Amino acid sequence: MDDDISLGFMVLALVILLCISAFFSGTETALMRLNRYRLRHQARNGHRGAHLAETLLAKPERLIGLILLGNNAVNIAAASLVTVIALQLGGPRWVAISGVLLTIVLLIFAEVTPKTLAAKQPERVALPAAFFYYPLLKVTWPLIWLINVIANGVLRLCGVRPDEFGDDALTMEELHTVVTESGALLPQRRHRMLLRILELQDVSVDDVMVPHNEVVGLDLDEDWAALVPQIRNSTYTRLPVYRDSIDNVVGVLHLRTLVTQETIDSLSRNKLLELLEEPYFVPEGTPLNQQLVQFQRGHRRTAFVVDEYGDIQGIVTLEDILEEIVGEFTTEPSPTLQDVVRDDVHGGYVVNAGANIRALNRTMNWNLPTEGPKTLNGLIVEQLERIPANGTGLMLADYSTEILQTGENLVKMVRIHPPSSNSSASANVG
Repeated sequence: MDDDISLGFMVLALVILLCISAFFSGTETALMRLNRYRLRHQARNGHRGAHLAETLLAKPERLIGLILLGNNAVNIAAASLVTVIALQLGGPRWVAISGVLLTIVLLIFAEVTPKTLAAKQPERVALPAAFFYYPLLKVTWPLIWLINVIANGVLRLCGVRPDEFGDDALTMEELHTVVTESGALLPQRRHRMLLRILELQDVSVDDVMVPHNEVVGLDLDEDWAALVPQIRNSTYTRLPVYRDSIDNVVGVLHLRTLVTQETIDSLSRNKLLELLEEPYFVPEGTPLNQQLVQFQRGHRRTAFVVDEYGDIQGIVTLEDILEEIVGEFTTEPSPTLQDVVRDDVHGGYVVNAGANIRALNRTMNWNLPTEGPKTLNGLIVEQLERIPANGTGLMLADYSTEILQTGENLVKMVRIHPPSSNSSASANVG
């Protein structure tokens, strides 16, 4: 009877040890599989389990040491207990058989099954387990410290320095991948905005600026009687002021300083000069993310883009950069929409070939190539390597394009037929 009780007790103890082993194995996988950024967010929102898990994972070598210590101790105890049971049941010849059976049982019930479950639902397993591991680590800290010291010493003998391991910070490319793959979890507009923010570093002021030949401003060499109507009828809130050409810019006039009709009527050339903001110049090729910061630091909204010789190439505004993120939002007339007219007779869209390609893509929801030339004219000339004749047809990526008008060594007007899957998503233009 005593042997039966002893045997039953040992079997029960073996089952308990297997459950503990499964716990250690599963929680190890769950803790290592946790999304660190989601965990940090939960911890900041007051989730106690997330806070404890984040604390444990701050020093992963200590946590791993604790789990491995417990798991190995339990597995060794289980193996010893199985040996005793085998000797009691069948003698020495059963020891080898019991070892094989224990290995299979450990592999299935204490390794594969709990680790698979933990990998699929890491938060449900890891966060409750953190309440157990946190105090246990405090109790066993001296032993864990000794184990880590010895382990780190072995690593140094192998030429590996433990303090050289990097953190889990994401690079910009990795963050871009995370945002791209999270598209199903976010509203489409918000997902697109996040991607555009990350892509600002790959877009320069050259891509969004108003080119030199399209800049609208005030020429101080003109008669004053001709300047006043331009100021009164301007559709823009800021106008560059120059002498003879934009290359001789004097400053920028903020029309909101002229808040009343009486102010405009009493305006003089000298008073206009007093109201001008100093021109702000930036080098071409400046990434938009850097320029956005510079606008913020300098409390500016308009910059003149210059090349290496100091010649003005165009104007970039804060609104241009923000529209790269959120799309068209300004109440001022959009040059891009003015450059595009739906052709109800022949189909497609009649487009001003001087339009900026990125602005076209953003406004019309198109995907014209943006690598290389900035304007539609430049893209066509680069592809054909000549100024085409009227009626010439070509493909710009998947966009069927027909040359409608050329002149002055450039393409002026084209007709574009977007791919059928894209045309329905294009903006409504008159």
